[in-house]
Amino acid sequence: MTPTAPAAVIVMAAGKGTRMRSVTPKVLHRIGGRSLVDHAVTAARGLAPRHLVVVVRHERDAVVAHLSEVAPDAVAADQDETPGTGRAVACGLASLPEDLAGPVVVTSGDVPLLDTATLRDLLAQHARRGDAVTLLTTVLDDPTGYGRVVREDDGPDSPVSAIVEQRDASPEQRAITEINAGVYVFDAAHLRRALTTLGTDNDQGEVYLTDVVAHARAEGLSASALVVADHWLVEGCNDRSQLAELGAELNRRTLARWMEAGVGVVDPAGTWVDVSVELARDVTLEPGVLLRGATRIGEGSRVGAYAILTDVEIPDGAVVAPFSQLDGDAPAGP
Repeated sequence: MTPTAPAAVIVMAAGKGTRMRSVTPKVLHRIGGRSLVDHAVTAARGLAPRHLVVVVRHERDAVVAHLSEVAPDAVAADQDETPGTGRAVACGLASLPEDLAGPVVVTSGDVPLLDTATLRDLLAQHARRGDAVTLLTTVLDDPTGYGRVVREDDGPDSPVSAIVEQRDASPEQRAITEINAGVYVFDAAHLRRALTTLGTDNDQGEVYLTDVVAHARAEGLSASALVVADHWLVEGCNDRSQLAELGAELNRRTLARWMEAGVGVVDPAGTWVDVSVELARDVTLEPGVLLRGATRIGEGSRVGAYAILTDVEIPDGAVVAPFSQLDGDAPAGP
């Protein structure tokens, strides 16, 4: 069965992000020139969903204003005072048509390296198997703090019977190294039914979206998991340290992609390029270069050491002097 565009994508972006220790909402912190929620929405938009919803709560007005700039096609849905991912998705569904049918993708606004290709693979497995729930997982040497994925047996294709949060897990379940990434595809009809049954009988007193998996199994419906080997794709951001690590990994991948396309990067460890920058073949970036925003560098150009370029266009064959700071339409060197 060939997957079609999902009926909807719901991006959960209501959390406070206390561990960021910041007046800025967590999902508005930036790596690679984009906010965390912008990365999430960009990946979701690549699926061409019929509806795109972002669930908001903490610093709601700031997040909604940002969405109006980067994702005007997204609908902002307000989460009420009931905590938990299950409640967030219920609030997101409430903003969608009551007769919505088909696959609903649920993802998070703080997983910035998750890409459209991975979401598409998850959607394809959901369609191929006819699951009620399909979830994204990975295997970690140290799964501490994450929800454990409980399968019916030890086989790699074994159905998933439950997801158990760390706080509620038994010692045997805590020994499981396959963890829930918090990214799902649900059948819309089953999701609506299941959400009406969820309670807060857990250590956190929250409505867990993960309980939808056990509900599916109780109804005799199938649930499966797609395991991703690249853990960075599902790495969440909860504090400044993780923000820096994710930013560095995103930059490493961005530079690797440009080097494969024929761009010379003298010192990848000290060069930073936003994901929105465009570089032509045979561009050379000297050590310490910082390229931001909508910067475009023409073929054969050289950007001198420690130059900072923001939203500029450099013509073919140009040389940008070392330590230059160019912004907007400022001219480049000869």
